[in-house]
Amino acid sequence: MKAMILAAGLGNRMRPLTLHTPKPLLEVGGKPLIVWHIEKLQKVGVTEIVINTAWLGDKLVAALGDGSQFGVTILWSHEGEGLETAGGIINALPLLGNEPFILVNGDVWTTMDFAPLLDIGLGAKQAHLVLVDNPPQHLKGDFILANDLAYTFEQEQLGEALTYSGVAVLAPQMFAGLEHGKRPLAPLLKEAMSAGQVSAEKLQGVWVDVGTPERLKQLDQQIQQGLFA
Repeated sequence: MKAMILAAGLGNRMRPLTLHTPKPLLEVGGKPLIVWHIEKLQKVGVTEIVINTAWLGDKLVAALGDGSQFGVTILWSHEGEGLETAGGIINALPLLGNEPFILVNGDVWTTMDFAPLLDIGLGAKQAHLVLVDNPPQHLKGDFILANDLAYTFEQEQLGEALTYSGVAVLAPQMFAGLEHGKRPLAPLLKEAMSAGQVSAEKLQGVWVDVGTPERLKQLDQQIQQGLFA
């Protein structure tokens, strides 16, 4: 199974830290955010990793290279101008192949074990999402989790309102025939949910949306103190 790490965002909320450093290269616990993901993927045997770039993409390439220093092969998908999540995936489809792949946002941090994602059998489904308890900055949540499926709020399904973690397993067929260009992922997920084609689970472990300098600093201190060992 391959993986894709999303790393093309501007990181506006992290400024001024991201004026000269792409957000996935910001460090917590002594290493860049994106390196935590690469090492976790390599540990469970995922060694082909696609990374998309836009803002300061040359610095990502300079830091990570071909991935050999981490025991993986990095395939670069350069966008020039950021294409948003679904647009970035569509642009990278030739590198991802025809089998389901793991998707990870480059600006989150988690202790989650990625190994169970390798055993996700999508079957006729288009996606499997990992959801988390709603953080203080997003108390409403994104989707409803019920009976191992994800639902939109519009479906009025009884269940637990949770937030999308930025970790998923997606089928390339979900993007088949879609035109290149800027395109967010959420509308595609909601369309698939309406057809009952998105399974989901609640994340086991620690998860942090590293969206502001304050959260970055707090996470760094927590890791340095060994709180997540």
